Amino acid sequence: MAHAAAQLHRLDRPLVWHGFKQLTPISFFVTAFGAAFGLAATQAGLDDSTVLVMSTLVFAGAAQFAVLDLWGAQVPLATLLVTVFAINARHLLMGASLYPWLRQLAPGERYGVMLVASDANWAMSMQAFRRGQPGFGLLLGGGLALWSFWGFGTWVGTYFGNRLGDPETLGLDMVMGCFLLAMVIGGERNWLLLLIWTTAAAASLLAYRYLPENSHVVVGALAGAIAGTDWRARDHER
Repeated sequence: MAHAAAQLHRLDRPLVWHGFKQLTPISFFVTAFGAAFGLAATQAGLDDSTVLVMSTLVFAGAAQFAVLDLWGAQVPLATLLVTVFAINARHLLMGASLYPWLRQLAPGERYGVMLVASDANWAMSMQAFRRGQPGFGLLLGGGLALWSFWGFGTWVGTYFGNRLGDPETLGLDMVMGCFLLAMVIGGERNWLLLLIWTTAAAASLLAYRYLPENSHVVVGALAGAIAGTDWRARDHER
């Protein structure tokens, strides 16, 4: 039993390399959006080095695009911070969902793998853990793949962006959503999870319609988390 638990929490080079290769196909689509960001950022007036450093250190596509709308001679710092936090608040829930496995790692490893946590590698690592397989290789290796291709795409957009078309015209903006939907459908199936996802989706749509921009990300995530905690607690009491 102890050996099985140790295998589940493995984090070594072969697993990281395997995770990198697993996420490489979807990372090609991330390159297209990195290029779109690089082009948009240069058009917004950011110099090339700032754009590349932002993608290297921040690694948050939606938040980086949102920042461009606020960029100018006078950057509203408070508004910028609130906007970025709202868009990336889902990472709090990603970390919480992975905590049962993360707590087995040393602090340095724990925070290291979460530095490159994104929607795609989080979803695949959660699926692996639920199947009783090690998932940290997917989380770290997959995250490094996404981060690398995002940075490369930003460089391409910064220097060659005017030669590229809009990724949305090719339907590439739907790739990540379709990928995550496939992860949900291919994962565990029961009525409880259906209720949780339905609650999160309904809350997010209502927030998108009636609340300030980007707040639907936080509202949907919190609604799903609260619903999941409440219903799972009731299920354990039975």
